[in-house]
Order: sequence, then C-alpha cells, then structure tokens
Amino acid sequence: MNTIIQFASKLIKNLATNTANDIHKFHGGVHPDGHKYESTTRPIAQLPIPQTLTLPLRQHVGYIPKLKVKVGDYVLKGEMLAEAEGTVSAAIHAPTSGTITAIEEAVIPHPSGLPDMCVTLTPDGKDQWKPLTPIDWKNTAHSELISSLRTSGIVGLGGATFPTHIKLRKDRSSAIHTLIINAAECEPYITCDDMLMRERAEEIIQGIAIAQHLLGAAKVVIGIEDNKPEATQAMAGASQSLTNAVVTTVPTLYPSGDARRLIHLLLGVEVPHHKRSTEVGIQVFNVATVLAIYRYFAFGEPSVSRIVTVTGNVTTPQNFEVLLGTPIPLLMAAAGGAKPDTTHFVMGGPMMGFDLPTLNVPVTKAANCIIAASPALFAPPPPAQPCIRCTRCADACPVNLQPQELYWFAKSDNFEKARDYNLFDCIECGCCTYVCPSNIPLVQYYRYAKSEIIALDKAQEAADLARERNDFRLARIEREKLERAQKHAERAASAKNNEAKPELAETEKTTSNPDAVEAKKAAIAAAVERAKALKLAAANIDAAKTGTDLPVQAESTPDNTLPNIAEAKPDATTSATNEAQAKADKQALIAAAIERAKAQKLAAAQTGATPKNTENLSAKVKAEIDEIEAIRTKAQQMIKSKAPD
Repeated sequence: MNTIIQFASKLIKNLATNTANDIHKFHGGVHPDGHKYESTTRPIAQLPIPQTLTLPLRQHVGYIPKLKVKVGDYVLKGEMLAEAEGTVSAAIHAPTSGTITAIEEAVIPHPSGLPDMCVTLTPDGKDQWKPLTPIDWKNTAHSELISSLRTSGIVGLGGATFPTHIKLRKDRSSAIHTLIINAAECEPYITCDDMLMRERAEEIIQGIAIAQHLLGAAKVVIGIEDNKPEATQAMAGASQSLTNAVVTTVPTLYPSGDARRLIHLLLGVEVPHHKRSTEVGIQVFNVATVLAIYRYFAFGEPSVSRIVTVTGNVTTPQNFEVLLGTPIPLLMAAAGGAKPDTTHFVMGGPMMGFDLPTLNVPVTKAANCIIAASPALFAPPPPAQPCIRCTRCADACPVNLQPQELYWFAKSDNFEKARDYNLFDCIECGCCTYVCPSNIPLVQYYRYAKSEIIALDKAQEAADLARERNDFRLARIEREKLERAQKHAERAASAKNNEAKPELAETEKTTSNPDAVEAKKAAIAAAVERAKALKLAAANIDAAKTGTDLPVQAESTPDNTLPNIAEAKPDATTSATNEAQAKADKQALIAAAIERAKAQKLAAAQTGATPKNTENLSAKVKAEIDEIEAIRTKAQQMIKSKAPD
C-alpha cells in the first residue's frame, strides 16, 4: 500500500514538473479555504428513490421545453416528459417509472424564490427503464448524432446548464482544434467532480473520445487543480487510450475553473471579451458532462441523475448520486441531517452560489453542491463601510477590470459609464468582495447594474421596433396617397383627351357599330328631305311674287337667287291679290313644316336620338342644315313684308 502511495506521489510530482513551464498564470485570483477534505473521505453513495419527484421545466439555459404528458399518464424511466423547444433548449425525462400526479407551479431553486411550472411524478418503486438503444457513434453521420443528442436532455453539469448538443455542432465559422476538459473544480466545498474522476475515470475518458470525435478536435487537454492528486492519477492512467491527450495540473487558485481562465492557464490564449472560445478553435466541457455523453451513446440513457455534494454544517458530508427532482431534505437526511445551528442552505459554492429560498425544493441539473450554512462557517458580513480606494479589488480581479469604478457607477445608476468600463465582462466570481476591507458587497452592485442595463436595452429595443413599425405605416400611407394621386391624374388626362376629340371618338364608335352606321344614314336622309321641303317653300314664295306658276321641285331655285322682297313696294291696286297670296304662302309654309316634322320623327324613330344629336353629323350635313335655316329665315322675312299693314 505504501509503495502505491509513493508511486502515485512521484507520478503527480513528475506531471507537475513536466507541465509547470506550460502554465500561463492569469491576473488576480484568491485563495479561500478549500473545505474539500470533509466530503471526499467517503465514496459516492446511491440515494434511494423518493416518494415524489418534482421536475421543474426550467433547468437549463434557453427556452422552456414543451410538455408531452398530462396528469394521470404512466411513464417509464427515461421517457421524455417535455421536448426541447427552439434552438437553445433541453428535454426533460422521467427519472424513474411512475405516474404523473400534478403539473403545476411550485417553488424551484432560484435566487428569486419565485414558483415555476413543474411536473410531479409519483414513483411506482419498480424503476423500470423504457427500451434503450445504444448508438454506434463511430459509424453514424454527425448530423444524426447531434439530432439524437438534442433529445437526451444533457446540459453543462458544471453549473452553466448550456445545452450540450449546441456545443458539439460543426456549423461554426472556425474549426475546433483543441478540446479542454474542465476538471479544476476551484470553488470551495464542491467535490463532485473530484470524486467522479476518482471512481469513474474510464467512463469519463470514453466520453471525452466521443466529444473529440464529434468536434473533430486534434488535441485534448485535461486541466486539474493540484489539490486533487487521486483524481489526477486516475485520469492520467485512463487517458492513455486517447490520442494527443494530456493531463495537466494547474495551481490551486480561484477562479481557475472559469472557462476563459482555464484556457489561459493551459494554452496561454486570451479569448477576446467580445468573442467565444469556439471562435478561436477551442471548446470546453465539464467532466460530468462528458460522462453523461458516454452514458447516452453507450447505453441510450438520457439525463435523469447527477452527482451532488452535500457538505457544510451536516453530520457526515458526502457525495450522492441522486435522481433529478429529489427533494433536498432527503439529501440532508442522507448526510446525517443538518446541525441545529444551521441558519440557511446554499446551492453551489460559497463564492458564486446563492441562498435557497426554502429547503423544500428539488434537485435540478444545476445542483452540484448543497451547503448547510452556519454562523461558524459563514459569519454574517459586518456593515459595509465607505470605499477607501485601496484598489485591492482591482488586484484580485481575474478579468483585469476596475471594480471600484464599476461600484461607483452602479451605485449612482450611471449605467452607460458602467457599460463603457466593460461591466459585462465581469464573471461575478466574488474575488473583489472577498478581499474588500470595507465589506462592500460589490458583486451585488454589479448584478443590479447588469439587470437594469438589460431591462433598459429591452425597453429600447421595444421602442425601436415600435418606431420602425410606425415609420413603415407612415411610408405605406404616403405611398398609397401618391398612388391615388397618380391614378386621378391619369383619369383627368384621359378625360381631357376625350373632350379634345369628340368627333373622332363618335366616328370611331359609329363606324365600329353597324347599327350606328344605319342610324347615321337615316339621319342624313331625313335632313335632305327637310332641305327639299324648305327649298320648295322658298320657291313658292318667289313664284307668288312674280306671278308665275309654282315649281314642282325646290332644286329649280338656285341657292343665292332669291329676290330682295324687302325692296318691293306693293301698290294699292294689288293689295287684295297680295292678301290672298299671303294666305296661300302661309298654307305652303305650314305644309313644309309638317313635312319637316315628319322627317324629324322618322329620323328619331330610326336612331333614338333628338335633333340635338345632329351636331355629331358630318360636315356636309351641317352645311346643308345651315343653308336650309338661312332659306327659312328669308322666307319668314318675305312673309312679313307681304303682310298688310
């Protein structure tokens, strides 16, 4: 036994020596008390199936999954309860077999303490799996593997809970050349990854091989803090089966487990604040996440359980493998129960975790550690004092920010200035709060400023969208107005052209219609008859003056040969004769008028037009009508001149 321990110590020492020159230290960081030994003296224990399981739908980053079950349904272990909705989402599966007894809001482990939609499952005790199908990941298309992984419900189990299938896609602008396995586990009290590497290193390595295959990465680097010698030894031995894989120890320094800090430690690469690590060809996975990937492809098991560290003010701190949805009081009981002086419970680590609103909440995919807090372990913070501008926070900041400046801007609600000082680069690690001699809760100010900026950005985005819609509406109204004006102008121009050419339009209309042509011919014939009658009347008047016989045809009198009756002066001897002749002339004119009326009626019957329509006749017909009217006027003058005084 001593020989094995000496060999392990020598191996760890050699690994540390061989990789010491490859470590690139980052700025800042702190060394809080680890408190890791308390929960690593016992192996991982299996927690029994509880009486009820409460499964929140919100257990990951992204959209809430869509429910597929209803109250009263019986489900088997591993059966999907809610499917991924949208691109960034993850499915929820039944942790054991049983019946769905409720779908309602319940309090979930969240800093807000607000309830959210949950599915309550009552186990039947059989723990019966649905039919599982392993996946041959070496001989299956990449797209099919990613599509299948989307239904597995696997998310980042290091605490970020980002859907894993998205991180394994190849549709990126940059190819992944290096896969980094985050095994640093730098935050105090948390030991679930440490115990997982000690006991299941072979499965972790096989999961790494699958992730390397899906990403097409040529190199694998496993980063472990130097306070985990047993885990380092186990992973170094198991990684021999991987090609181009190396286990590297990093100094125990918080927050070396942050993805960007770990990339800098292992590769010396500084990822720009406005880019992701994938844009520089690097992808990072937690050890628990790659183990879940292996279990899914090797056995078809979706994400239904995880390892949780139960530590702090409990009787027997330990790591447990528990089903998702297990009530936290059962975890406390399995660890011997919380001691009487326990004041509250923390999910996560003491640096980045949060106080649970109540103990009666379920275990979720993000629950890597539950700490029972007491005044002896976590003393109440003293009252905050004014900032003394000591800049210790700036010295400890691993992101090279100016925490004191950000504090002043956040306190005075100068959010734009805080944004200019790269507030969103803050990883909320708590190093600044840890070293502040004035006990100022700096991280709380940063979280407040971030939430306010996000709210303002959303409001501005909504306002911009409303303005764009209004601008589009006004543009549409103006466009419709211009279109109406253009149509009115076209109709006015068309009407003007029709008024300028009425004869042409009428001629085209009549010539194109056979009935109109016949009507026009009838109107011309009627006009000719009227002209003949008027000429005949004029000839009779002329004959009465000269004493000759009445002519038979009106055409015998030339157009302009009528005598000037006005110049003739009747004498007394012929007055009786003239009176008789005047009566005869009147009768002749009446007869001519009757003939003219008959002709007009005949034309109106054939054409359906009134005499006013004669304005649209040809120029020849108009000339004849004008001539007839002139003859009639002369005839009337002659009659008046012959009438007795």
